[in-house]
Amino acid sequence: MTRVAWRAAILVVVVAGAALALKYLPRLERPGRTPAGRLGLDRWHASDTLGRGESLAALLGRRGMEAADAAAAIQSLDGLIDDRRIPAGMPVEVHGDSTNRRPTDVALLLSEDKLLRLRRQGDRWTAVEETIPWVTDTLVVRGVVTSTLYDALEEGSAPFLSKGARSELAWELADIYEYRVDMSRDLQQGDSVRVVFERSTNPSQVNRIGRILAAGLERGGQELQAIRFVHADGKAEFFDASGKSLRAAFLRAPLSFRRISSVFGRRKHPVLGIWRAHRGTDYAAASGTPVRTIGDGVVIFAGHKGGYGNVLEIRHRNGFVSRYGHLRGFVKRIRRGHPVTQGETVAYVGATGLATGPHLHFEVLVNGVQRDPRNALRQSAGVALTGKERTRFDDVGRGALAVLAKPSGPLR
Repeated sequence: MTRVAWRAAILVVVVAGAALALKYLPRLERPGRTPAGRLGLDRWHASDTLGRGESLAALLGRRGMEAADAAAAIQSLDGLIDDRRIPAGMPVEVHGDSTNRRPTDVALLLSEDKLLRLRRQGDRWTAVEETIPWVTDTLVVRGVVTSTLYDALEEGSAPFLSKGARSELAWELADIYEYRVDMSRDLQQGDSVRVVFERSTNPSQVNRIGRILAAGLERGGQELQAIRFVHADGKAEFFDASGKSLRAAFLRAPLSFRRISSVFGRRKHPVLGIWRAHRGTDYAAASGTPVRTIGDGVVIFAGHKGGYGNVLEIRHRNGFVSRYGHLRGFVKRIRRGHPVTQGETVAYVGATGLATGPHLHFEVLVNGVQRDPRNALRQSAGVALTGKERTRFDDVGRGALAVLAKPSGPLR
């Protein structure tokens, strides 16, 4: 072998050895750069998560802890947690002395609110459960709809909320307006939303949504406000700016997680391949998604019916009938004559009958005639506050609308 070939071979061995060493060296982070550093452990630390089927002892060993130390540390958990039942994916922070890299502290992040902190004291380890402090403030967020409520809030709240919190805010807001607006199909490009809410943040900069205090949803140049008001009995409810409850006799949509695929009107039937009147609304959803009744009523049919597949029909007090088709199945107690309450889970999304894939076909019949659910379920405002509660609400409402007018960001 030539000298050049020898040098090349040696270089390959060195590079391969370095890569192998880097692969198996513990991934140690600099102080203050990971969430645990903000929890008060300000020396060197390594962030990790418990692997599927991995023991806590194995993880600690990977992070530089000798077997005897790991056993003593785990022993300190006795009575606090069973180390054999620690779930995979739980974050673990290992901390140690900056001179010899010997682990001296371990933090097991049990939840967003609690951690178990293990500390070495000589040759002994002690464990104590700690509560992670959360700081609460109040924010104003604004957004413009480009396609969905998600998009509007994603853009408006991105500087202030983590991704999970942004999704949570969207669904909280959809729940508040679910009696007046079907967020999956009633919003149009250019509509806007503004919301005042409480935000809690922990030292790891994880956010969660607290109470929504007020909101405004502008559609077609008109805004529907939602103002949180606490009754004398302590029950909280949302009212519009005139003091009328947002609650109505019917929910606007039969799915709580909703994504519309077609609307009332003429369309090409996906199975028959012909154009015909589509007497309802289809909601695309995964098979098994719970279907809820839009209002109080009594079941008048639950079974198989031609192209509808498994179908459920419910008669409501005002003579309306709601129909839910292509169902995978029904809740066990559902049968003819069974009373149901608004929002109750009654069935599950499927693809029975003339359906190309899982979705819910939803209809509203008025005096036996199929009507566009968008129009049929448009309800007048709910019950209005009166007397002393109305006076007190007016004060709350003025304050809420004033805060809604403020720019996006934390309130000072």
